[in-house]
Amino acid sequence: MKSVFLLTIFVLCCYAAFAQAPQPSPSTGIEEVYLARDNGEGKAGDQVTEFKVTDIPIYCVVLLDSTAVRVVKMNFVAVNVSGVKPETKVVTASYTTKDGQNRVFFTGRPYEKWTPGRYRVDLFLDGKIAKNVEFDIKGVGGSTTASKFQANETIKPKPPKRTVKNQP
Repeated sequence: MKSVFLLTIFVLCCYAAFAQAPQPSPSTGIEEVYLARDNGEGKAGDQVTEFKVTDIPIYCVVLLDSTAVRVVKMNFVAVNVSGVKPETKVVTASYTTKDGQNRVFFTGRPYEKWTPGRYRVDLFLDGKIAKNVEFDIKGVGGSTTASKFQANETIKPKPPKRTVKNQP
């Protein structure tokens, strides 16, 4: 009887030790982040994961997990873009939310068109990296690398015209 009692206590202690609730993962401060094309009215449209070189601007929508005042910074980074050194910051912007605000909209735009390639958006909250999102900007025909045009034929000059002189 004593051994059954001890065994029961032992089993209950083991159950309590293994039945603990899982610890929640630490919050990044960002509930959701997505990229979007222009909706045609100058606002962010639906979420997308790739863009065309003519998609100007590109929107980055950040939904924070609280309405406390936060400093949100976005770095738009070239990851693998022809002619651009990897990890080059293309666009950088920072915004301090107001009390009660939990949504931030960033936009990125090139001088003319985007250069095709792989990009990333790094988001920081109060100076600490919180999240990043990678995406592609595709060129003409869906290519993510810059097009290189090469001549397939060599143009040969025409031979000079020969003139025949009448001899007397």
